[in-house]
Amino acid sequence: MFFTSYFLGSLVSLSEMSVKERYQQLLERVVRACERVGRQPEEIKILGAAKKQPPEKIREAYEAGLRLVGENYVQEAQKKKEALADLNLTWHLIGPLQTNKARHAVKIFDLIETVDRAAIARELDKRAAKVGRKLPVFIEVNVGGEETKAGVAPEKVYELAELVLALPNLNLKGLMSIPPFRENLEEVRPFFARLRKLFEDLKARFPEAPLEELSMGMSHDFEIAIQEGATIVRIGTALFGPRPS
Repeated sequence: MFFTSYFLGSLVSLSEMSVKERYQQLLERVVRACERVGRQPEEIKILGAAKKQPPEKIREAYEAGLRLVGENYVQEAQKKKEALADLNLTWHLIGPLQTNKARHAVKIFDLIETVDRAAIARELDKRAAKVGRKLPVFIEVNVGGEETKAGVAPEKVYELAELVLALPNLNLKGLMSIPPFRENLEEVRPFFARLRKLFEDLKARFPEAPLEELSMGMSHDFEIAIQEGATIVRIGTALFGPRPS
C-alpha cells in the first residue's frame, strides 16, 4: 500500500520519511480524528507495533516521543528490550501467547494484550504469582469471527472477564481486537463500534474492575478506531515504514 503525505511543503512517500517525520504526522492525524468527534488527543496513546523492526527504529521513535511499544513474539521482545534498556519504554505483548511462553512473558512485558482463553489466563496468573507481580492484561476479542485470527468470541467475553477478574495476580485493564481488513474504512467501523459496546457493557457489569483501555486500530484504520472510542492505536508501517524482509 502506498501512503502519501503533504509534509514540509512537498508530497513525500511514507517510505522516504524519517521515523520522526512519520511520528509527527501520526500526531497530527490523531488530533484531526479527535476533533471530528469532540475527543481530546491526550486520550489517545500511540503504540509502536515493532514486529521485525530493528531496535534502531524503536530508538528513533522514542527520540520523537514514542513511549509505548508492542511486540508479537516473546524472544524478539526480550532481545530488543535488552538492547534498549536505557530507554523508558513500556512494552506490550500484542501477538498470540502460547502457555509455554507465559513464564517468560510475565518477566518481559509490562502488559499482555492478548488474553483470549481461560488456559492462558490461569497460566499467566500462576507465573505472575511466582515473580511477585500483579500483571495488567487485556482480553483479545475476535469481533469479526475470523477463523484465522485469535481472540475470544464476543458472546464469551463476559465469561472470560469474570474468570480473569477472579484471578488474584491479573489486573484486567481493557479490551483489544484486530477487526477484518476492509479497503472501505466505513466497513470497518461496525467492528470497532461493537468492541466499544462490549467494553461499555463490561464496565457496567463489573463496575469494580479497572477497565480503562480500548486497544483497536492500526495504520490503515486507526482514525476510524479513534472516532469509535479507541484509547490505544497500534501503528506499525505508518510509523516505522515497511517491515524488513
